[in-house]
Amino acid sequence: MSTVRYAWSGSDDVAWSEMGAGAPLLIGGWWMSHLERDWEYGPFRTFVEAMARHRRVLRMDTPGSGLSRTRPETPDSLEPHVDAMKAVLDAAEAEQATLFAGSSGCAIAVEFAARHPERVRRLVLSGAYLDGSSIASPGDRAALVELVRKSWGVSSRVMSDIFYPDATAEQRRAFARHQRSTATAAAAAAGLQAVYSFDARATAPQVRAPTLVLHRRGDRAIPLALGAATAAAIPGAHLEVLEGSDHHPWHGDASAFLRRALAFDAVAEEQLGGDLVLPPAMAAPDGASAKTSPISAREREVLLLISQGKTDAQIAAELFLSVHTVHRHVANARTKLEVPSRAAAAAWAIAHTAAP
Repeated sequence: MSTVRYAWSGSDDVAWSEMGAGAPLLIGGWWMSHLERDWEYGPFRTFVEAMARHRRVLRMDTPGSGLSRTRPETPDSLEPHVDAMKAVLDAAEAEQATLFAGSSGCAIAVEFAARHPERVRRLVLSGAYLDGSSIASPGDRAALVELVRKSWGVSSRVMSDIFYPDATAEQRRAFARHQRSTATAAAAAAGLQAVYSFDARATAPQVRAPTLVLHRRGDRAIPLALGAATAAAIPGAHLEVLEGSDHHPWHGDASAFLRRALAFDAVAEEQLGGDLVLPPAMAAPDGASAKTSPISAREREVLLLISQGKTDAQIAAELFLSVHTVHRHVANARTKLEVPSRAAAAAWAIAHTAAP
């Protein structure tokens, strides 16, 4: 990882770093970013390294998160985040940059692009929303924030399940550990509250930068409808729906995501072709891609637990799911496999674990 630097923004000391060369591309922070801990997380590091082979990649921790420690918590209004983004671009002497944002970072990027159109070359949004209150009902939002505040261990696993529903158990555990390493329970709860408070609907129609909105069809953290609404609100924005359910672009088919983002951001003198170096897609448990198996990784995991004699309630407790969700996974697997019983589906999973 490159040296961590600091940019002064009002009362905020904003941490940032850079790597690579070429046209500047700024990756903003999200609800829990940490320049050092994120770099230690393999999928994220691989994704950024691939991008840095083609761009000068700037990364930053938003105010109140990661190494940006002047504030004790993430502010829940967009203005401090927009000011911090401008401070980083100024410190990096980047007159204009492409903004690459994901999830809660999208509302920040949209607000910045509307306020500072001369600083934005392109806008690439992943898993986007404009209005945080539209993500879930008021009761569900309050319950999840409280769960994060009171039980960060449990809630980090819940968040892993939401972000990566088809990942293996070990992949979800790794991401849960990563989340806990980036923030305390109090900081994470404040960050999540900010996620729900952001609202860039009023300024989205003012964005003039060419905009690409990439959204995975099965995203459970931010539903596709919110990504579509984001694209519809920004003049001339293009929505591209990618297959998969992983919320973050560095999981799942990261190569497809990167190729589309970099092609959209191609500069005049650049030729994107066979020399584009991209990371592989996240492997299924048996090493096969999701396309070669008729069932998802999560469905396979449920069936293997059934084969061990575990009840639906025991499976739900082990995987941090509801019993209803376990029932649904079993029913979906039986339909896909065209087998008459759950026992037959479990037998199929055993037979196809070593080789597809």
